[in-house]
Parts: sequence; structure tokens; C-alpha cells
Amino acid sequence: MTDAPLGQPLTLFNSLSRAIETFTPIDPAMVRVYSCGPTVYNYAHLGNLRAYIFTDALRRVLAWKGWPVTHIINITDVGHLTSDADEGDDKMEAAAKSSGKTIWDIAAFYTAAFKSDIARLNIIDPSRWSVATDHIAEMIDFAKVIEAHGAAYELESGLYFDVTRVPDYGRLAGSTPGEEGHGRIAGVEGKRHPADFALWRASPPGEQRQMEWDSPWGKGAPGWHLECSVMSMKYLGAQFDIHTGGIDHREIHHCNEIAQNQAFTGSPQTGANFWVHNNFLVDRSGKMSKSKGGITTLNALVDRGVHPLAYRLLCLSAHYRSELEFSGENVGAALTRLKRLAIAIEKVKAAAVASEWPPYAPWTLAELPILSAFDEKISADLMTPAALPLIDEVLSDGKIDPDTRLRLIATMDEVLGLRLLTLTRAELRVRPATAQISEEDIEAELDRRQTARAARDFAESDRIRDALVDKGVEIMDGDALRWDWRIELD
Repeated sequence: MTDAPLGQPLTLFNSLSRAIETFTPIDPAMVRVYSCGPTVYNYAHLGNLRAYIFTDALRRVLAWKGWPVTHIINITDVGHLTSDADEGDDKMEAAAKSSGKTIWDIAAFYTAAFKSDIARLNIIDPSRWSVATDHIAEMIDFAKVIEAHGAAYELESGLYFDVTRVPDYGRLAGSTPGEEGHGRIAGVEGKRHPADFALWRASPPGEQRQMEWDSPWGKGAPGWHLECSVMSMKYLGAQFDIHTGGIDHREIHHCNEIAQNQAFTGSPQTGANFWVHNNFLVDRSGKMSKSKGGITTLNALVDRGVHPLAYRLLCLSAHYRSELEFSGENVGAALTRLKRLAIAIEKVKAAAVASEWPPYAPWTLAELPILSAFDEKISADLMTPAALPLIDEVLSDGKIDPDTRLRLIATMDEVLGLRLLTLTRAELRVRPATAQISEEDIEAELDRRQTARAARDFAESDRIRDALVDKGVEIMDGDALRWDWRIELD
């Protein structure tokens, strides 16, 4: 966005130090970022998607600061077990067995579904989608080096990493191998230490997996943690700038990834200078309960009549390191807020000189006080909740001419990613899956109602209104849009 870093220094909370630190790229010509991607055995949960909205905001802020970004997201299509221990079925194998489909078909379908979710949330595609099964040979070679360095040992069930062979194992999680917290991943008989984990899982005798490969430790498949070390190092180097993921990865997965990196390189370097984690999406209302048919996925949210960008706005309304409560009230409030923004921006457009949007290039310098304030908020560990009200401030400031207001909003939206200058109020009217009437029939009934009102036949007008309300239609007299779907999230 700019030729030089803009405004305030960027600070981020580094999970490795448990402190806010000023971010300085290793190479200002290219910031390198790796994000743990989805395991493509099912649709992404809304909680999973929060991680990618956060990472997208981070990437946009880096661009705002003038730094080009190389961003890698992996696709896990093998190796992720159904528990944190080195036991249980591979999630992909389990999904294939339950569906009767091939594991390759499962991976292809849910990879496409995940990318569709990303697009609907206006998340920028990574520089590379890195697929685990495209890197099996590199994973085997990586594990060979770790074994040669004396940090792995073989059991009948595969090759295991010895966590006592690297310094400060568990530092990222705030614990060490001797502490009780890692005992829950003991799992496999024969481990030297409960926290030791699989680099390679040998296929059990007499069993053939859909995904398995020959290796020095027998036919089998890589452990889940191995892929991220291999692919981040291949595409970003042994030490890169930022590694992101959900806070659930901080306790085991990322600790294991760091240990692998250290054993492979023979150095104390962790793989990334900054380890940055977003907090959980929490459900205290039961709205996301799978057993109750709750709103667990983006598709389920859209089926209730909620535009995907309302969920993006909800996520931006909370700081990424804070828990975000999911409830019908919160989602509904985010949708209402987005609709009000769309209405206000449409009014500013009507008063502007320009006739097409977006006609504006973003500002290249923080010349105006409002942009300086915006920069200050997003530079302080991505404080998007404090930055969002500045959009309302711009919209309500009649001292700023309409075209300048639109250009300011376009500039801020480079970070927020809400498509504020192109998103229309009509687009936010999403048809619920339970809708009982077509849009064409609604418009026809409203025309009939208008005719009845003009003829002062108020009984007929009320009958039409009530019939539409019974079918989930909200009548909006005096509004150019005329009607909306009634959203029921409770």
C-alpha cells in the first residue's frame, strides 16, 4: 500500500515471550508468514475460521505498513489423528470410512469447501496453498535428519521424537517436559517420555491405509506435526517472521513443530521470530451445538440469512487475543451494524461527485488525523475493535466532503476487508434456507399491498402484510428496499 512503513511501529503479542514486542521484519523487502491450515475431513467450524480472519487482518496490516508478504497456508490431508495423543484414527481415514468415499475425494471436496469459505469472508488467498501429501518425500528426508541427529527413536509403531533432546521443550506452552501438563499425550506404549510424539506412524501389521508410503521405518504415514516444519522451512526458510494459528495449537502442535525445527537445524532457533495465536470462539448459549443442529459452519450461518461478512465484522469487533462469544444476539448485532454501514455509505455515495465505486486509490500517507488515529489502533497489536468506530466517525463528519469520506473509508477498509464501498444493502439480504416464498412473489405481493393502500383498502393491505410476516418477511415501509428477511438465530 505504501512505499515505506506507515505511522506507528507495529507491535504484536509474541506467545514465545508472552509479551508485546515491536515487529521488525527479517527482510523488509518481504515479510514471511506461515499459518496452520485446515484438516480437510469436514467443513471448517466457525471457530476455525476466526483464525483465518485474524491472519487476514494481520496480513492486511503488514501491507498497510508497506511490507510485501509471502504467506503460506498448509492443507492437512494426512496425518492428523482424532486425538492429541499418538493414537486413534487419522481424521481423513476416519472420514473416508464413514462416508464410503475415497480419502482423496474427501480431501478434494473439503479443500474446495474451505476455499469457498475463505472467499466469502473476503480473506486474501495465501501466496501458496501447500498440500501435505505433495511433500511426503521431503517429510521423510526431514525425519531422517532428525534421527541422524539423535533426536528420534524407532518403535514398532513408528518413529518418535525425543523431546528431551532439544532445549526448553514446551516453552511456547509455558511448561517443560518434566511438568504434568504434557502427560495427557502419552498414548503409545514404549515412549521414552509421555510428551514424545510421532514423526512417522507405521501402518499396523495386516492393515492397509488409503494413504501410506514406504519409508525407512516401514510403510505408513507422517505424523501431523511434521508437515508444518517441512513446508514452512521449504517455502520461508529456517527462520521466518511470523507463525500464526489458534491458541489450541500453542500447547502441543506448535511446541512439537519448534522441537522439530531445532533438532533439524541443530540450533535453538524456533522457526519463527513471532508466534501469534488467536483465542477461542466460545459458545455459552448452545447455539453451536452439533447435537441440536446449531450454527457450527459458515454454510449454517448463511442458511439462517446472515451474510458471511457479518461474521467477519463480528470477529473484528473483538480483539484477536480475547475470547469471542458466539450468540444469536451477537451475530444479529453484527449483521445490523453492517447493514447500517451499507446504508450510510450509500447516502454518502449519492452526494459524491464520482459515479462509480471504488474510484479511489487509498491514501499513501497518514496525512489526516483520522488516519493517524486508525494507524495507531491497528498498530497496537491489531486493535481492530478500537479502529472500527473510526469508520462511523468518518461517515458522520459533515465537515469532510463526500468524496474524501469515501476515500478515507476505502483506505481503512484495506485493513478491515469488509468491502464497504462495494457491499450493498440489497446484497446483505440473504435468503434463509427455510424461506417459504420467492423474492419475485414478495415483490408482487408488495405491489398489490401498495395498490390496496392507495385505494385506502387498509384491511386488504393488512392482510397482505400479515401473510408476508407469517412467511418470514419483514416489511419496511418508507425504505427503498421495501422488505427484508426476518432473521431468527435463537
